[in-house]
Amino acid sequence: MTEDEILSEFRSVDALLEGHFLLSSGRHSAYYLQCARLLMNPERAGRIALALTQKMPRELRNEIEAVISPAMGGLIIGHEMGRALGVDAMFVERPDGVFGLRRGFSIAPGTKILMMEDVVTTGLSSREAIAAIEAAGGHVIAAGAVVDRSAGTVDLGVPFFPLIQLNFPTYAPDELPPELAATEAVKPGSRKL
Repeated sequence: MTEDEILSEFRSVDALLEGHFLLSSGRHSAYYLQCARLLMNPERAGRIALALTQKMPRELRNEIEAVISPAMGGLIIGHEMGRALGVDAMFVERPDGVFGLRRGFSIAPGTKILMMEDVVTTGLSSREAIAAIEAAGGHVIAAGAVVDRSAGTVDLGVPFFPLIQLNFPTYAPDELPPELAATEAVKPGSRKL
């Protein structure tokens, strides 16, 4: 899938929003990508997962033994990546503020894991998920995302394979441009700050 095709998919389901948004990273943006809307159609989600697998070297794809994604945002794409790669898909969640495996999920020591996200902006949640997976015994050999909002600048400490890289500007709360500062921020994601 090309960048234009991917953005067209976002637009076709009203998943590329414009306004004033407070991102999970704590930063502000005039754009928000609602991946849940993009991935709500199973056929589309499957196509996106297949496109993502094609971004990864074949040798790497063959090494992956499981996919683990952070809840909530990464659940659907993580599941579809598990299907595309023919491996189990699990998730970490943070009911008490710290990521961990629950619901009977477990990882055999040394299991080679793909950590899968929907959107990466600063990489904080991704790095926290990777740390939780490694603490549970897994070995994260790569990370993936539908969207890399850092336009390739984020460092997750492992090879990172996004489907698309975008450079929508983000702002710290004390550096908002006047047009954003004049409006109230909306928090559309699943994570409370």
